[in-house]
Amino acid sequence: MTFKEKVMQLLEQGLAEKPHLFLIDVSISDSYKISVTLDGDNGVTLQDCMDISRAIEHHLDREEVDFSLDVASAGVGSPLKLVRQYQNNVGRWLIVKTTEGTVIEALLAAADEEKITLSWEAREPKKIGKGKETVQKVMEIPYAQIKEAVVTIKF
Repeated sequence: MTFKEKVMQLLEQGLAEKPHLFLIDVSISDSYKISVTLDGDNGVTLQDCMDISRAIEHHLDREEVDFSLDVASAGVGSPLKLVRQYQNNVGRWLIVKTTEGTVIEALLAAADEEKITLSWEAREPKKIGKGKETVQKVMEIPYAQIKEAVVTIKF
């Protein structure tokens, strides 16, 4: 079993004990630097990171391979990657960049297995007369058309 396979197996075992957590990213460099990024249905606590770190670290021998390990949560500015992340962030504001180059800042109204639904208000010219009116906009975007989506905090 290679070092990477052993790390992945230990990581899977650690995550199996904490079903509210899920893996966003894992990388192992040539110099054996292990970086694990997690997210959770109710967020990720420091204790969650420590538990996953221990699940990996306590079963590897530093005498065999000198490694470093970093376990962290996905930050607020981290792009959303998984459908589960979108579903956890329904009701929050996102900045979405589409594959066509459009940038939309809107409320994530819904997220299912195929697409997200965004909602926002825009000022547009009145259909009759002068001036502008506020209109409610709704757009559905399939995941395949999302280049990047980041949760933003609106004040």
